[in-house]
Amino acid sequence: MNPKGDKPKSKISASRKLSLKMLLLQRACEDLERERQEREEEKGRYLKEKLPPLQLSGLSLDDLQKLCKQLHEKIDIVDEERYDCEHKVSKHNKDIHELKLKVQDLGGKFKKPALRKVRVSADEMMRALLGSKHKGSMDLRANLKSVKKEDVKQDKVLTSEVGDWRKNVEAMSGMEGRKKMFDTGGGAQ
Repeated sequence: MNPKGDKPKSKISASRKLSLKMLLLQRACEDLERERQEREEEKGRYLKEKLPPLQLSGLSLDDLQKLCKQLHEKIDIVDEERYDCEHKVSKHNKDIHELKLKVQDLGGKFKKPALRKVRVSADEMMRALLGSKHKGSMDLRANLKSVKKEDVKQDKVLTSEVGDWRKNVEAMSGMEGRKKMFDTGGGAQ
């Protein structure tokens, strides 16, 4: 390749390429016509082999009935073969389709689309989830517990006063300890 990354120049001129394409197309058309004629000839040979010409002149009524029964039996056999072949073809087509899907899955032709970030408020999300049942706006921050800085400082003081946890457990055991818990818990709120 060129350092620029361009395709290298072709050594065949455009008119020469066109003439070669025309020759290839002509040859392909001739081959298709030849194949069609060969198929027609093969079909004619097969029919001559399987269906000999009928001799109906000079046959009695019984002979004609026997001939009709034989032809019906042959038709039934051919129909069964045709049905079996059609069933096999449809089964193979299904298998081919399933294998193509597997190949596409393994090949990774299906790319996941890039997802966009969407900003949705709580109200819009609830409206989308609940539909018409959603009434009013929901302020999610209103439900949060407010913490005062003084309470945090008191908790630190209490934890610093309690040195040994065993003493705390012994002090809180029994009815007096439970009473203290309720008294301190009720006063904080």
